Amino acid sequence: MSFELREHTADVAVAADGASLDGTFAAVANGLAAAMCESIPADGARFDLTTSAENREALLYEYLAELIYQRDVRGVLPVDNHATIQRDGGAQGEDAWQLDGSARGVPLETVDAREVKAVTYSEMRIERTADGWQAYVVFDV
Repeated sequence: MSFELREHTADVAVAADGASLDGTFAAVANGLAAAMCESIPADGARFDLTTSAENREALLYEYLAELIYQRDVRGVLPVDNHATIQRDGGAQGEDAWQLDGSARGVPLETVDAREVKAVTYSEMRIERTADGWQAYVVFDV
């Protein structure tokens, strides 16, 4: 799994790929961390998180919004992200997507970080490829 930061008007975008959807979501989350901080220290304790949504795009949005929320509430930069995604058929044929994840929370006072305000749906893409998955997300800075 890998990611690349891309300039996007006044915002920043992350293009990521992975062999699995899990790895691709984690790569986007690691791209979010890189968009906030160029150098990441090795300290910080892991924490768990869970989020759910009605489709893949909404799940990626909710996951990244939860990481930004955890940053603000815990005062940490979420790095070294891991994600496990499950998809269940709900009542009346509706899908339910759930992500169980974890991140290492680097204390914000130990890093020089720029603020990413929010994740956006603008230009968001999640696509299956011959080699796995690709995602593209724009963040408001």
